[in-house]
Amino acid sequence: MISRVADHCFWFGRYLERTENMARILAVTQNLALDAEIPTQQCWLPVIIVAGQKAHFGAEHGEEAAADGELVQRYMSFDEDNPTSLRRSISAARWNARSIREVVSLEVWETVNELHLWVNSEEAAEEFRSSRYAFYRRVRQLTQLCLGLTQSTMLNDTPLDFIWLGVLLERVGQTARTLDVHHHALTNLPPPPPSEMSVQAQGALRRQHRVVETALWLSLLRACSGFEPFMKLNQGQVSEQAVAQFLLYEPRFPRSIRHCVHAAFARLCEIRPPESVALPGGESLERLQLLHQWVADRATEAFDPMAVHVALTHVVDETAMICDGIGRELLGYGPPDSNPMVTSQ
Repeated sequence: MISRVADHCFWFGRYLERTENMARILAVTQNLALDAEIPTQQCWLPVIIVAGQKAHFGAEHGEEAAADGELVQRYMSFDEDNPTSLRRSISAARWNARSIREVVSLEVWETVNELHLWVNSEEAAEEFRSSRYAFYRRVRQLTQLCLGLTQSTMLNDTPLDFIWLGVLLERVGQTARTLDVHHHALTNLPPPPPSEMSVQAQGALRRQHRVVETALWLSLLRACSGFEPFMKLNQGQVSEQAVAQFLLYEPRFPRSIRHCVHAAFARLCEIRPPESVALPGGESLERLQLLHQWVADRATEAFDPMAVHVALTHVVDETAMICDGIGRELLGYGPPDSNPMVTSQ
């Protein structure tokens, strides 16, 4: 297939996954802000950081505005100047699908077009005002339907491989950034302040602190769609080590970093077989294989809370380098500074 078609397939998958992920994070964070007794900025600032928009948001609204949950939700849902907002991501997914209308199935096209038309309608604006949960659920359901339809209505050939390669690499990066930001915040929660109060009062403070910490770990699991599978595997025992290892290394969880890296490597092997030395894409394939092996090796090591940030930073950086390499080797990109399409997508 020509590189233009492969490029649109790859980014179609990435934008669908990005939309679904952000809608889920916004829904979970809204519930956390309503139910947990923690500062609103501590709830909403991680959403902006995960999206990579901290500098842009601060320049437009000021750093303290992150405490305004309503402003953050509007910024991440509808802001046309925010390249990671739901509206911008949905529009980009639809544009890529329209560019390869002859490749995607009718059902896939109808679903992504329906989502695009709905999110720009007065009906969606009214639902955002009246029922925030229903708004985010609608976005998630339509993106999940679209992702499911790609697998059930398209041929299992190269276009589908590029779509799911984009989905999986986007999922690796999103999971790693979400876990990194929240793990840092959770492990740096201020301890209950020492005081001269009674032993009973100090015990109550510690219990309250543990309740808040547990609620934050559970919200992280929900933000990654991992609450139910985690509970089934760990019999309801929530801890920093268990949550971090689950999202990093659980091979059976479809959003864990280990599972997604393995699946992405398998997809790239379908596109560019390892034994075909003369074909382009060899550097990206080798880099993805090394990342796959690196994650698998870390899964067998003893858990070190201090090493989580380093590991996640490595995953994010390597995933970005792999995506850049795929762009150069397979999708026809030039150097990043000479190809405006790389930065715009």
